[in-house]
Amino acid sequence: MGGPLWATREERAWSIVKGEYDDGEEPIAAARREFREETGAEPPDGPVLELGEVRQSGGKRVVAWAIEGDFDPATLRPGVFKMRWPPRSGQMREFPEIDRVRWCEPASARELLVAGQLPLLDRLEELLVPGL
Repeated sequence: MGGPLWATREERAWSIVKGEYDDGEEPIAAARREFREETGAEPPDGPVLELGEVRQSGGKRVVAWAIEGDFDPATLRPGVFKMRWPPRSGQMREFPEIDRVRWCEPASARELLVAGQLPLLDRLEELLVPGL
């Protein structure tokens, strides 16, 4: 995740690309839009694997899909968001929505992902390796 609150954390500080969508927007269309906005790249084409929905500890609902593709982390061109930083300073600063991306094995992903998104990784593994 991007921003100063996550800059020094690794374990349980990574997230899938996610964002909000309007009631009239199809969730998969919002996911594709968020991928573009957060990475600066077009989402891959191909068959879509539905991973379902999870609710994170803060209450945020995350609906996710997986699509096979290739992304070069060196091409990351993240969008930005504004927040008051440092806290209570009155100063608004811009930060990248994503500070870095990388490919990793499922075991490493389990250590990095925020806990609320781990069921999505479980579902992906079940779809890719039935009976796991």
